[in-house]
Amino acid sequence: MLIHVSPADLAGCRYAISPLFEVEGALFMLSGANPAGVLGPWVSRMRPRLTELRRAEPAIGAFLSLLRREDNADFLHPAPAGPRREFADELAVVRATPLDRARAELDLNLRGHRVPPEYARRILAADDVVDRLADGLQAAWTTLIEPEWPRLRAVLERDIVQRAGRIAAYGWSEGLAGLHPRVSWTPEGAIAIRHRDTGEYHLVGNGLLFVPSVFGNLAITTDPSRPMSITYRARGVADMPADGGDLAPLIGAKRATILRMLTVPATTSHLAAQLGMSLGGISGHLSVLRQAGLISRTRTGRAVLYATTPRGDALL
Repeated sequence: MLIHVSPADLAGCRYAISPLFEVEGALFMLSGANPAGVLGPWVSRMRPRLTELRRAEPAIGAFLSLLRREDNADFLHPAPAGPRREFADELAVVRATPLDRARAELDLNLRGHRVPPEYARRILAADDVVDRLADGLQAAWTTLIEPEWPRLRAVLERDIVQRAGRIAAYGWSEGLAGLHPRVSWTPEGAIAIRHRDTGEYHLVGNGLLFVPSVFGNLAITTDPSRPMSITYRARGVADMPADGGDLAPLIGAKRATILRMLTVPATTSHLAAQLGMSLGGISGHLSVLRQAGLISRTRTGRAVLYATTPRGDALL
């Protein structure tokens, strides 16, 4: 796949965070459809909760029976509107789906797919299927994601600050670096993606929507009725279970954790949210690390970003 961009598309680039995408990505991972990788400890901790949740809310099982790598029912995945969208707002869009549209998309979703269990078929055939699936997503949000949402949002916001800054300062090539092994920038000025879709698309000044995700993997939206978007695994996900590692006895567990996290630039507020610490506590640790020459401090617009220095990288 090739996505051709113009100079005007740089200004049209935007970023979004979707709490609903995170719920659905987490369910996909917990069901075993996506490898857990560095999120293995999180998956091990949450799987018993999902088991209990499926007993209490059968609609979650019905939703999981729909999951596949393509042709998923679009009404369950509305396009995210921006970095501050709330889960309740996204779920309201799902609930507002007309029944005839939901039925058509569910039929397409299930075509050529494995036959769902009988209880799931009853739910998917019900007149209130939209509300029942939305209720299942609400239960999954409340149990699996909402208690940890400040930490998860901090990971996503850090990625946006870092990637937006790189695109603005250094251009598309640097901004796309590390997005995904299948994504690259061509000398002709296009985004190349190794994908089953081998078509060519033109942004023509509309820009591109980037959607970082903790649980999702690479996904491309080219439907003309939706913003063209790339969903990708956010940088810094590996820091979620961070415990400081072997540096803890040398510089202290909290400072070792912060130093390791700052291999991806972050603000004081992002670190505080992800670690569950006060801004004052984070600032004190940052001051010590900076005096030791292990991290640097850079202002980007209204944000102050901290990142490891070559000396900090060497210590890590």
